[in-house]
Amino acid sequence: MPTYLVEIPHSEKVSDCMHVINVFLSSGSHIISQAHWGCKDGVHKMWFIYDFDSKEQVLQSIPPLMRPQAHIVELNKFRVEDVAQYATE
Repeated sequence: MPTYLVEIPHSEKVSDCMHVINVFLSSGSHIISQAHWGCKDGVHKMWFIYDFDSKEQVLQSIPPLMRPQAHIVELNKFRVEDVAQYATE
């Protein structure tokens, strides 16, 4: 099963931080328990890394109000041999 990194940015206003949290909490999404937040350090983004079957499944786990801002990246791990082959291609 692929692993995805999801980033959801928001503005630096405290009300926007609270809004994002409340949208996830009210949606019943279990993702909120896996979320990491950068707000206390001035980076107003939420991230989570989770296993999903597809990007479509990732999107379905994100509340509709947050989907337009979401950045979804499939993560990969490479062995040393893979990196060497990738570098020559």
